[in-house]
Amino acid sequence: MYARLASLPLFVLLMAIGSVAMIVPSIHALAIGNHAVSRVFFYWMVLFLILTTLIAIAASGSKPKSQTRSHLSTLIAAYLVLPAMLAVPFFELTRSYGFLSAWFEMVSSFTTTGATLFDRPYVLPHSLHLWRGLVGWLGGLFIWVVAVALLAPLNLGGFEVRAQARSLARIQGASQSGAILDPSERLIHYAARLAPLYAAATGLMWLGLILAGETPFVAVVHAMSVMSTSGISPIGGLYPADSGILGELIMFPFFFFALSRLTFSRGLLGEERTAFWKDPEFRLGVGLVLLVPSLFFLRHFFVGLDLTSLEGLRAALRSFWGATFTVLSFLTTTGFEAHDWTLAARWAGLPTPGLALVGLALVGGGIATTAGGVKLLRVYALIRHSERELERLVHPHSLGGSGQEARRVRRQGAFVAWTFFMIFAISVCGVIVLLSLTGVQFETATVLAVAAISTTGPLAEVAAEDPIAISGIPDAAKFILMLTMALGRLEAMAIIALLNPDIWRK
Repeated sequence: MYARLASLPLFVLLMAIGSVAMIVPSIHALAIGNHAVSRVFFYWMVLFLILTTLIAIAASGSKPKSQTRSHLSTLIAAYLVLPAMLAVPFFELTRSYGFLSAWFEMVSSFTTTGATLFDRPYVLPHSLHLWRGLVGWLGGLFIWVVAVALLAPLNLGGFEVRAQARSLARIQGASQSGAILDPSERLIHYAARLAPLYAAATGLMWLGLILAGETPFVAVVHAMSVMSTSGISPIGGLYPADSGILGELIMFPFFFFALSRLTFSRGLLGEERTAFWKDPEFRLGVGLVLLVPSLFFLRHFFVGLDLTSLEGLRAALRSFWGATFTVLSFLTTTGFEAHDWTLAARWAGLPTPGLALVGLALVGGGIATTAGGVKLLRVYALIRHSERELERLVHPHSLGGSGQEARRVRRQGAFVAWTFFMIFAISVCGVIVLLSLTGVQFETATVLAVAAISTTGPLAEVAAEDPIAISGIPDAAKFILMLTMALGRLEAMAIIALLNPDIWRK
């Protein structure tokens, strides 16, 4: 069974998983008495399973000349073509909005962006919100597996910053005889390792939110959204949630899965044996989570914060918690606002507090996690390089210490991190120009470009002075955003690697 699955093309496996997943909203719709929605998902599940089976039979026994090229190409198709299949039942139930809107929703969900054209959640049936959340959850699991199984061996997706001269045989997952597993076998191997942890963490959060007073339906969608950092909500965010601040306290520790890959994959790669609290990404992320809310709080403290009364102290603590939760949420590119974020922003006295969230989303979370953005490890490499350059200004003939790995991060790691940062910045500028050519205003185009490429869809609601209705932009702009979301999730380095002539040679 294992060998037969490994022999199938990756895209066929993804089609099968996406088809089977349609049974979940079908059962949910049947349970709440919405038989029309249940039938649509069930019928399309059957049709797509038949189609997938036929493709699997036709593709059985065929091996691509380059598995690396095949899987990198499949990643592009997974973020653009597969959502078109997942959008069919969504379109069937929302025909008045057009197929492009349904396709946009599925691309946004599978890339864990969470941007939506439906700014009024109540216009969609609950089962469609469940489908959006489930697709986002599967997209989060997909990037976990792909990052460890494919991107790490190729030194892509941020792993290039700490690339070492090591063979793939050192990666755990090789067979007992010492032979290296091919990419398909690695995908199945790591999926079997990571999926139980991913599902268990989601289930634990779901139960916690229910105990905090949340309805089971909203709790499961929010739990899937936090684990996948998609920020999808069936009620328009956390503010209307019944769980309140207690629900935020339950969600808060699960954000750390998006700060460092060592929180869930420690030991899967041969060189990553250290504790996650010693990981530079984790420490940098925690530092930002403590620093930014503290700056918000201290700014108001020096202006004139009244801590003498019990009410003033309570308001201060609420403000600090709201800022801390929201900062961590946007740093991990989830995009959930705390109940008291408005209070924290008002107390900080910032005219445009959304700009701080834009900066956090651009930084992003850890490599090989569900978070988007530039990634903390690249930022860390640039910081270490800057420190070393400042030391050389004072002591031109000094030698940098801290070991061979630290020197590699400061030199080669900083070089590739700066290269990625420049490509990232140029991509943002290019998307802004393309959106402007479609008639989108410059400020709106800037926010949407950052939201799409950092996979932080809720930025459209909080970054600008007024919330941006994505449904009001032209269809051409929506298609550009879809491509940008796929680019932000896959990262430009993987696409550049696909263009490398070496992987196209026989």
